[in-house]
Amino acid sequence: MGLADDVRTGLDGVLSPPWASRNGTVVPETEDIVLRDGAVNIDATYLYADLANSSALGQKIKPKIAAKVIRSYLNAATRILRYYDGEIRSFDGDRVLAIFIGDSKNSNAVRSALALNWAVKKVLRPKLDDKWPDLSKTWTAYHGVGIDTGEAMLVRGGVRNNNDLISIGAAPNVAAKLSELRDAPDIYITKAVYDRTAASNKDATSGGSMWTRYGNVVVGENSYVVYGSFWTWSP
Repeated sequence: MGLADDVRTGLDGVLSPPWASRNGTVVPETEDIVLRDGAVNIDATYLYADLANSSALGQKIKPKIAAKVIRSYLNAATRILRYYDGEIRSFDGDRVLAIFIGDSKNSNAVRSALALNWAVKKVLRPKLDDKWPDLSKTWTAYHGVGIDTGEAMLVRGGVRNNNDLISIGAAPNVAAKLSELRDAPDIYITKAVYDRTAASNKDATSGGSMWTRYGNVVVGENSYVVYGSFWTWSP
């Protein structure tokens, strides 16, 4: 069979069978979903964390240093997201995706974002300054976090021995888009997340709010009310 026939047969194998879907109560692993037609529906909160301006880091800094910086960010992010019950399901260069489910999914996601902001500002930056004092003249560690909540369908994309989980739905798309915003705040969450997170994640101990209503962000054909924050939370 030539490549052309192989492609046609593969597409028929994807398009023809109906979905064998089920509702999930935990975030599935890749092997938990059948490659051919399996799907798991979950009600979840999605968080994307993205190291900002990593392209400039890769272009201006020696690869061995840039790799250490990116790995450091992902190391801290993974530890914090897992601590707050986030399930890591994807790494994409300098970006990490975590999925939260359960009654506390919004509070856990927001708390982990505030903790990651603490790690970047209070831990990572000082450590980078100590190790490479000249680095800040060229590049400074910033990041963006986006969070949204809603129903999503998880399927496997790719072919046998070369596949991974894909999340289909508005929440993962919106969270990814918010993580790419660089206007000012470090963290952006939708109103749906803001309304459902714990008061302790909103109210500053010194009074006032940790969040500012940022405005509306358009993703696709829909507009979302978004809140932004610069705040940090030491875990």
